Formats: sequence, C-alpha cells, structure tokens
Amino acid sequence: MKYYSTNGQAPLATLEKAVVKGLAEDKGLYMPEHINPLPKEFFDNMPGMSFQDVAYNVASCFFGEDVNLDALYDIVYDTLSFDCPIVEVEENIYSLELFHGPTLAFKDVGARFMARLLQYFTRQRQDGGQGLVNVLVATSGDTGSAVANGFLGVEGIHVYVLYPKGKVSPIQECQFTTLGRNITAIEVDGVFDDCQALVKSAFMDAELNNHMRLTSANSINVARFLPQSFYYFWAVAQLMKKRGGKDGKYVCCVPSGNFGNICSALFGKRMGLPIARFIAANNRNDVFYDFLQTGEYKPRPSVQTLANAMDVGDPSNFARIYDLYGRSHEAICQDISGATYTDEQIAETIRQCLRDTGYQLDPHGACGYRALKEGLRPGETGFFLETAHPAKFKDTVESITGQPVPVPDRLAAFMRGEKQSVAMSRDFADFKAYLLAR
Repeated sequence: MKYYSTNGQAPLATLEKAVVKGLAEDKGLYMPEHINPLPKEFFDNMPGMSFQDVAYNVASCFFGEDVNLDALYDIVYDTLSFDCPIVEVEENIYSLELFHGPTLAFKDVGARFMARLLQYFTRQRQDGGQGLVNVLVATSGDTGSAVANGFLGVEGIHVYVLYPKGKVSPIQECQFTTLGRNITAIEVDGVFDDCQALVKSAFMDAELNNHMRLTSANSINVARFLPQSFYYFWAVAQLMKKRGGKDGKYVCCVPSGNFGNICSALFGKRMGLPIARFIAANNRNDVFYDFLQTGEYKPRPSVQTLANAMDVGDPSNFARIYDLYGRSHEAICQDISGATYTDEQIAETIRQCLRDTGYQLDPHGACGYRALKEGLRPGETGFFLETAHPAKFKDTVESITGQPVPVPDRLAAFMRGEKQSVAMSRDFADFKAYLLAR
C-alpha cells in the first residue's frame, strides 16, 4: 500500500518510508491510500477471539501488503503481551483500561508495535541498515515513557525524548530519564508545543537529515497511531461478549490531546467497527472543541492543566481527521461531538466517581468519564478510555480524593533510578547543534 501526504505536495511513499521518515517532505502527515474493510464474518466471530487474534486481523488490513504475515503475527503477539480489559463502572458505562502495559499507559501499544516494525524494516534492508536510526519523540507525559521503554535495547536505534521542563509528573519523568543505554532524555525550557516544533523542524532540516537518519515516534507516525485501533476492536468484542452478543449502539469517548488516539478509532470505524459515534473530551486546551462549534480551526498556545498529557494547543492529527472526512466540518460533526473541562471540573469528577462507584480515575480518564456520562443517550452503551494508571499522577489524585493511591511495583522501580537528562532551550539552532555533534 502507498501512503500520501495530507498536504498533497509530496510523492507517494511506501510503508517503510512512511515509518522511517515519519513526516512527508511537504511537512504533511502520511495517510494510507485506502482503508480496507473487514468482512462481516470477522465481526461475527470477534467476541470469541483473543485480543491478539483480533489485533492481527486488523493489522493485516493495514500492513499485510507490506510486511511478511508471519513476521506481522510475531510483531502483534510480542506487542500485546498484556490485556486491555473493559470494566463496568456503572450501568451502561465502561472503562477500557489501557494501563496494564509496561509503562502503565495506552501508548505502550503503539510504541511497542512501532519499535518492532521499525526493527523489522532495518533488518530487511540489504545494505546493513545504513547506520543508526535516530527516533525523535516529543512528549507531554506518557508518550516519552512508552516510546523509551518500547525501544529500550533495540539494536540499531537511538531514541531522543524531548519533554517540557517542569510540566510532566515526577513519576512520568522517571520513566524515561532513568533508562540510559540507547535512550536520551532532553529537558526543553518550554511547553509541549515547543518540543513538538523542535521535532518537526528537525525533520525538515536538510543538513540534519544528511547527517543522521531521523524518524518520529509521536502519533504523527503511521506505525504509532494505526496500531492504537487494535484496542477499540477489542473493546467492542468484550462488550459484545458481556452483552450476550446483542447488538448495541456503542459510543466511545476518548480523552484527546494530539488526537492520534481518536484518529485511529475513526480509521477503525471506516473498517466496519460498530461504534455509532465518538466523543472527544478536552481539558482547557479546547481547540478541537471550538472547531466543532464554529468550523474554524484556530491553534493557540497550550495551557497547563491537571490532565497534562492533553495539554496540546495545535494537535498534529487534526490534519488526518480533516483529510479522512474530505475536509468537511459537517461530516466530522456527524461522527464526533466534543466536551471540555476545567481543572476544577476534573477534580470534582474524580471525587464523584470514586464516591459513587468506587472506581479510581486518573485526570485524563476523568475527562472521558464525565463527557460520556453527560453525553450518553437512552439505549446507548458507552465506554471511555482510562489512558493511564492513577498512580502516575499519585500526588494530584491523592490531593483531590484524600485517599492513598497504591503504586504498582513496576512503577516504583522506575522511581528508584537516577535522572539523566540534557538541558535544552526552545531554540531550534541549539537543538540542531546538539544533534550535529552526535
């Protein structure tokens, strides 16, 4: 399958080029030329399948033309060495728990898949791989830890994690600054959007690209965001099984920052996934919410909130959603509605859910739960994404609820490591000089 750029001014690319380059020459995001629908038999059989088998069928539609199917099978099964269970919170409202992977965040799925796919392509090359592949990733929290751990120790790949100084939780920071080996953490004096701008500028710089092979592991990379569709299919499979195979009007609510997660769900819908509609839940960084109301997309500087992984003022994957719907505001609004919440509302929701249901939300899941609870209609069954373990925001959550949040052993292990990071300004010239010296 070939991949085109959302900006329409770059040549078509192979999957390998789209994965290795990350961003098209015209600064656009890569999109598959077509989206293959899955047969009715797959959906009929889905409730009786394993997570890995569901994911392999989906992966085959996306990547089966370009990756040996036996290798793809191994990549999928190795990636999904943990479950993503769906848990009932209250009547007709379920939580899709995406925090059971190595770094306790939803990005473990996409990051682990991309690491294995990129390694597959580097091994396939007949020229010995043309040297080290350098992965640049900007993070507002969980992306950095998921990518760093997904690529840790992978031969032929070095990862640079750019993160905003003082704007990720201490536990999140520990997960990518204590690893060493082939992982370098870069602490940028700015906000997430500054980190993302540095990464994008690096891809567009000819001198840098002649000096080193660069790719991205943010959700701008097709190998990062497309595999996230796996767990939407798995969520519906579990709901169908819990409901005895009854057809239902399923609604999905996604806490949204850079919009790669909900974008992968929308691709799933094009493949036949029976989700009637989606809700994009925002914190105060509500650029997409405003777009839904007005039809105008107006990026602006991000603001810091309790749900820091959603602190994005110019979500990259908006370009993909806009392209997927033929640049039609009306078509987008038919499938997606929005909601936006202040820090006070997020805190109130965490307290209310724990008090009324006994279920502990993290700040991002709180946005998803509240938007779903407020937006669910009679006759619908909804699920929201609990994107990270509450312990990753231990201080914040405990200050809100007054209740202790136990820290899982694998998270505590990160916190015992020694921080290793490189201080960096938001000036691209400084970042470029640093990379040229590598």
